[in-house]
Amino acid sequence: MQKIVSIKCPKCNNKHSFYRYGKDKSGYQKYLCRKCNHQFAPDNPNSRASKHPRCPMCNKASFLHHDHEYYSNYRCGDKKCNHSFFVPKTNSILPSSMSNLVGKTDFKRMRYPSHVILCALSMFYLGKNSFRNIALILRLVNNINVSHTTIGNWCRKFAPLFQNFSYELIPMLDFNSDEWHADETVVKINGKKHYIWFIVDSETRFILGFHLSPHRDSPQAYSLFDSAKDLGEPNCIVTDKYSAYKVPAKIIFGPDVKHIRVNSFKDDVSNNLIESFHHQFKAWYKTKQGFNSYASANNLISMFVFFFNFVRPHSALNNLTPAQVAGLNLSKREKRKFLLVA
Repeated sequence: MQKIVSIKCPKCNNKHSFYRYGKDKSGYQKYLCRKCNHQFAPDNPNSRASKHPRCPMCNKASFLHHDHEYYSNYRCGDKKCNHSFFVPKTNSILPSSMSNLVGKTDFKRMRYPSHVILCALSMFYLGKNSFRNIALILRLVNNINVSHTTIGNWCRKFAPLFQNFSYELIPMLDFNSDEWHADETVVKINGKKHYIWFIVDSETRFILGFHLSPHRDSPQAYSLFDSAKDLGEPNCIVTDKYSAYKVPAKIIFGPDVKHIRVNSFKDDVSNNLIESFHHQFKAWYKTKQGFNSYASANNLISMFVFFFNFVRPHSALNNLTPAQVAGLNLSKREKRKFLLVA
């Protein structure tokens, strides 16, 4: 009985017009495409596969047009198509700072009970209280003597614990919205300028990611976008006119996601949403009078982001949290597990 094999030319995708063209060195049947005269042996498992990706428009072979540090620019080999496309180098993109937290992941071996620690954390991240004010309130109201230094350590060391909670909760949320907004602002660490990069979902006001860096250039935008690209599929990315966003937005999110670069506040699409968030962040940040170290700043900002996303109710969202607007619906038992209820 004759064996029926579906054959397709790897060069032009022809499926119906071939000549048998002898055998190759390994004894496998060769075919000659009558459309493009390409010779190939489809049954040979050792046939050399192309190291370049296929053209997404016509599925024909491509060649490397330009090779950059964070992406490669390929062009279709068919002169009629001549499509140019980009492929990111994921191994070259550094992870965002939000993935490099140091501290405790539980409340074991703590001198004070967990509800006292959570009370201090809530007063610090939901209000504008300093460590000394929190220690004073705990002493006068609850008759609990806690050093302001201890409270400062609490606010830093539990960042990995709440980061793990967010990793468990984020898969339950939906961030497929019209716009994601990205922007950066300045903070000071030990008297030196650093830049904190944020990306926010427009419909839920959820902070999708952040990246803290001493530099303000394209590699930082790559790290920011790469940390948020798997959370959803936006229709467009909104940024300001800063050139560092242009290429990373195109490479990370692809040509299907539109990149809107805002010229002024009077445009139809503005970046006011993330500028409003920066106002809230700076109001909390000014009470700290800067950060002492990079690791401390990274942990504190991570905790602020968690409380902003999952704990703080927003008046613009009908007194719901961004996580609730994104679809988070937990039972009382689950809320206690994730420390979202007293």
